[in-house]
Amino acid sequence: MPKIVDTRYTQDRELSWLRFNERVLEEAKDESVPLMERLKFAAIFTSNLDEFFMIRVGSLCDLTLVKEPHFDARTGQTPDQQLSAIYQAVTPLYKMRDKVVDQLEKRLRTCNICRMTMDEMDTKERKQVENWFRDELQPILSPQVVDSRHPFPHLSNKVLNIVLRLQSDGQEALGLIPIPQSLPPYFVLRERGVRYILTEDVLLEYAKKLFPTFSVQGKAVCSVTRNADISPEDEAYDVDEDYRQHMRKIVKKRNRLAPVRLEIQSSTRDEKAIEFLCSKLKLSREQVFFSKCPLRMNYVFSLEGLLPPESKSALCYPPYIPRFPACLRPDEKILPQILRHDALLFYPFESMDPFLHLVREASSDPNVLSIKITIYRLASKAKLAEYLCAAAENGKEVTVLMELRARFDEQNNIQWAERMEEAGCTILYGTEGFKVHSKICLITRRERGKIQYITQVGTGNYNEKTAKQYTDLCLMTARPELGEDAAVLFRNMAIANLSGDYKQLLVSPFQLRDKVMELMDREIKKGPEGYIFLKLNSITDRKLIDKLAEASQAGVEVVMNVRGICCIRPGIPGLTDHITIFSIVGRYLEHTRIYRFGRGDNADLFISSADFMTRNTERRVEVACPVLDPQVRRSIFHICDVLVSDNVKARQLGPDGQWSPRKTGAAPCSSQDVFLEEGMGTTYQEPAARPAKRKKGLLSRLFKR
Repeated sequence: MPKIVDTRYTQDRELSWLRFNERVLEEAKDESVPLMERLKFAAIFTSNLDEFFMIRVGSLCDLTLVKEPHFDARTGQTPDQQLSAIYQAVTPLYKMRDKVVDQLEKRLRTCNICRMTMDEMDTKERKQVENWFRDELQPILSPQVVDSRHPFPHLSNKVLNIVLRLQSDGQEALGLIPIPQSLPPYFVLRERGVRYILTEDVLLEYAKKLFPTFSVQGKAVCSVTRNADISPEDEAYDVDEDYRQHMRKIVKKRNRLAPVRLEIQSSTRDEKAIEFLCSKLKLSREQVFFSKCPLRMNYVFSLEGLLPPESKSALCYPPYIPRFPACLRPDEKILPQILRHDALLFYPFESMDPFLHLVREASSDPNVLSIKITIYRLASKAKLAEYLCAAAENGKEVTVLMELRARFDEQNNIQWAERMEEAGCTILYGTEGFKVHSKICLITRRERGKIQYITQVGTGNYNEKTAKQYTDLCLMTARPELGEDAAVLFRNMAIANLSGDYKQLLVSPFQLRDKVMELMDREIKKGPEGYIFLKLNSITDRKLIDKLAEASQAGVEVVMNVRGICCIRPGIPGLTDHITIFSIVGRYLEHTRIYRFGRGDNADLFISSADFMTRNTERRVEVACPVLDPQVRRSIFHICDVLVSDNVKARQLGPDGQWSPRKTGAAPCSSQDVFLEEGMGTTYQEPAARPAKRKKGLLSRLFKR
């Protein structure tokens, strides 16, 4: 019997995520967004959907194979019921994307940016393409026939294939042409603007040349999506086996896991070929999705580089260079400034450089004893990693807790771990069964015989590339109370003690959720005077959802800015009617996590690496850091106020689980535009120095006693 689940104010996480991705596609329809950027949003929608099938659908498919019945904590549904609902919800999204991409490409043609077909080319252009096929494509292709003597091959995850229904001497066969990932995604014609043809369209045209003894009865582009929800902690591996080697095996296995989706791009549907593919891949027809636009759209991002300057300025966002933060002097070293006062960086409106400069300065500072850091994702070219290597080579004790299980970044992290280990860094890999997702760095100094801590805590990864694309906060502070907690955290992680006790930091998996619920309980006691503000990427944790509903029922005003998955439905009379939830999708990916409990200047304020998802609260090492500096607190309160005022890009969640434009009579406000404008017009402002702790004299200590 399924456990009784209260579904009056909750909704399915997967359908909630699909509605978020639909919001991404809506940006591709927004006339206020530059035309090329709109095509990028369609490409982002596509890659998001790919990952959704690999991870979430893959996970649900695994659950259908488990003997013990499983019921979702938010809906009470079985995995089969959830999958059926997903397939029904995804089908119209494909049609919506087809329509959007078709309209955008027609508009781009008026700007002389054309995705060409072979039929519309003149003789000279066709000759260019034919020569490219003959000289560059054909030599490395591996066409295959599938018949009684040639078994069906393995189709790798997300690799495009040309599939052909062939006939020879009255016998039918299937032809496959895998498109090597080493090939460029398109061929650029040499004259008249930006005119290009996709590689798969070229191969569709010349596929007959690769099967000269057959006649072609039908042809299409297809792609198989495979389950990539590998949980390394669940994989058996020898205790003596090097963990990096184990992760390499896991990454290789990803391409061979079970199919969860078949995509087909074609003007017509060849039912015989589809039936054959489904039987070989063991897929049902509801797992087959049809598309008129390209199945892979990552090529869109490289098109910008082909545009002439005048087209680029008209069709793309104006370039923005992240500014140096107003709280720091650009002509002075960062480290001594942080010793004087806290500093907050707000990516991507402010640059990540001050933090990188801090680590670089620490790497050569004779007073620095050690640098310790947790790393979840790095860019392929990372100054941070180079500075850590330099610090180790300069004799500093450098400890890097590298999370090799950062999904889809495993190989990159393995390579950086090896590079840093060679430089003399101590590399740790966390605790079995728990991912380390926290973003914290601790620099320890000794000056005049005293230990000093400089602590950095962030909401986003130490990835210099995504710091220009994601909104995140980075706090740098020399407050000893935070540094002492950070030192305890690193000692605990080094000995696999995840249940440590901390005075200031909130740390999961054994403390963060309980502390957050205590803070919610405090607001609940205030009743209508209580206030909770949360900025999150997702919320799925049932205990936190129920506590927020309890707060609403006590009259507490709850305001939530949730970018993606939101399993709580607001506005349900008597249950969640004091909860307001909105989402913002814009030029930059909203990634900041902020928790606020209470009204006024004395509210408890935290920045965090943790969303309110069960994986974050129970199966990951996460850190939420209190914000204590008055000026930094004012900055974050201002950020929250601007977000709440957004009525352009924001959408509000209704009781039915649907997002709709916010209805307000106020002047138009796009939060990201406000932050961009503030960033461009800011100059240095001298922050207040951190007040020194007064030493207590003998008399005061005696009277205290």
